[in-house]
Amino acid sequence: MRLIIVSGRSGSGKSTALNMLEDADFSCIDNLPAKLLIGLLEQASDSKEGLQHNNLAVGIDARSLTNDLTQLPEILEKLKDYGVNYEIVFLDASNDVLIQRFSETRRKHPLSSNSVAIKEAISLETKLLDDISALADRKIDTSNMNLHQLRAVIQKQLIPSNENTMSVLFESFAFKHGVPIDADFVFDVRCLPNPYWNFGLRTLNGNEEPIIKFFEQEEEASKMLLTISTFLKTWLPKFREDNRSYVTIAIGCTGGQHRSVYISNMLKKVFKNEYPNTQTWHRELN
Repeated sequence: MRLIIVSGRSGSGKSTALNMLEDADFSCIDNLPAKLLIGLLEQASDSKEGLQHNNLAVGIDARSLTNDLTQLPEILEKLKDYGVNYEIVFLDASNDVLIQRFSETRRKHPLSSNSVAIKEAISLETKLLDDISALADRKIDTSNMNLHQLRAVIQKQLIPSNENTMSVLFESFAFKHGVPIDADFVFDVRCLPNPYWNFGLRTLNGNEEPIIKFFEQEEEASKMLLTISTFLKTWLPKFREDNRSYVTIAIGCTGGQHRSVYISNMLKKVFKNEYPNTQTWHRELN
């Protein structure tokens, strides 16, 4: 059985993630009290053996009782006794983005009230979810994603085309907008020559042919690509041996337009044959 526990702060995209999993034939239950998880699995299977033949996704968040979430580590240990293969996915976004989303949708935060303002509710929710956030196998930062982009990321990361193949994501980003919180490895390529200072290339990005040709002529770009590739060829197999479902490698430069995009694309080409479910995500371009 594959069990995905989806959690995160309100407004981060948990409902979208569960909807995507439901479309992928997962049985989905939102707002499940953590203490009912074992009973749900037993009910769904009628036996420990039956658990191996179902895919289940549950949403667990701050709407659960406070002391319920603190018992989660003990509950997860019981899941192991049942032989359940589970993973915890935690979605999050910056405080400013969460406030903006609630403002735009005119939704009420589940922990807000006449006496609790939205900022205070978000702060309270952060504390309540500290335990499950610390246990998360995967964190996805949705701050810079719209609905369609989030759905695409969920499709790539949680619903790989081949469940027996580790999913590898190369994500380009700009350091000035922050390092992706879901990165397993972060590589800084700001030391490479920057096409931005070539006025004929400034408005282009690393997906376009003039930028590709620019870097193909730069020896330092080739060395950087070789160095990162050699490192990952050594260590990605260790992640696969450890039964990891996905690994995110973040490649950062100053603006997230040229160097990081090019290197991410080249790394995808290097690893695509070994890891068929290899993807790129260009955060600043999207």
